[in-house]
Amino acid sequence: MLVTALTSDYPAVALDPLGYALVVASGLALAARRRAPVLVLAAIGLCVVAYNALGFEVPAVAYLFAVYAAVRAGRHRAAALITLATLAALPVAALVSPAGEPLGEALQRARDVLQLAWLIAAAAAGEALRQAERRADEAERTREETARLRASEERLHIARELHDSLTHQISIVKVQAGVAVHLARKRGEEVPQSLLVIQEAAREANRELRATLDTLRDDTRTPSHGLDRVPDLVERAQGTGLETTLTIAGQPLDVPEAVDRTAYRIVQESLTNTARHAGATTAAIRIDYRPDTLAVQVDDDGTASPGFAPVPGVGLLGMRERVTALGGRLEAGPRGEGGFSVRAELPVLPVAGGPS
Repeated sequence: MLVTALTSDYPAVALDPLGYALVVASGLALAARRRAPVLVLAAIGLCVVAYNALGFEVPAVAYLFAVYAAVRAGRHRAAALITLATLAALPVAALVSPAGEPLGEALQRARDVLQLAWLIAAAAAGEALRQAERRADEAERTREETARLRASEERLHIARELHDSLTHQISIVKVQAGVAVHLARKRGEEVPQSLLVIQEAAREANRELRATLDTLRDDTRTPSHGLDRVPDLVERAQGTGLETTLTIAGQPLDVPEAVDRTAYRIVQESLTNTARHAGATTAAIRIDYRPDTLAVQVDDDGTASPGFAPVPGVGLLGMRERVTALGGRLEAGPRGEGGFSVRAELPVLPVAGGPS
């Protein structure tokens, strides 16, 4: 456009620098066409009318690109109104230009500056690309919706299987333990502590399983177990004969829900492993609130010794996956003085792409 303006033959006037500036400005304005397509179109239209009024007969190529950008952005009405206003103003600009053209020539020059066919072509190209992008977006949304539907169906299938296979069995354990406790008390016998632990564990397992099933059926719901339930874990562990202590270090703060749940699961799984496999008599839980990290550690005095390489089970693998998903780190292994230790550090700030 600038080259055309420099090589065009028109009467020299004192305002030539302003004309060149307007020609350049109409091209530079295109840099903002994606952010503000309507504003850019209006600005370039004003530049076109202004430099034509100064006698610069330059094809408005920048205006065609601006029309294309506005239509692509879906601003059809604004593009049409601005274009009609520009087309109406161009003959007036030609009449008042230094050349002082007659009306017929002014109309002809206006048609030369903005060819109607090119305007239609620019608008059609913008609309075609807009439709193509819309179809691509719809296809992407359809794929995402299909994936979510399949995931939802899979969750429902898992929920049904868990309900059919586990809920019934746990309920039987709870009922049988309750009957045994009732009969023992009715006979005036002392109820074995292990039986009370079985009854409470079955009740708690039933609650947690139902909460998990609810989560599988509706992924917007999550089990409410968090750090506030850790004292319950300590109490149940003590009921099994495992002397368990809980230490809270630092100033307790609100932590993200995912971190809260993961910390609870780490303590729960660690105590479960200790009770099942470690042969331990004591366990120590330490929860340390730090400025940007929540540290959880569970130590026991079981039979593990230095050099012993534990075989990762489902519980340990599950803990590691939970911690890694949150951007934290987990260490699990024998202690130097004997026993086993699980140590986890969880960032308390949300991790991009991590679970919420």
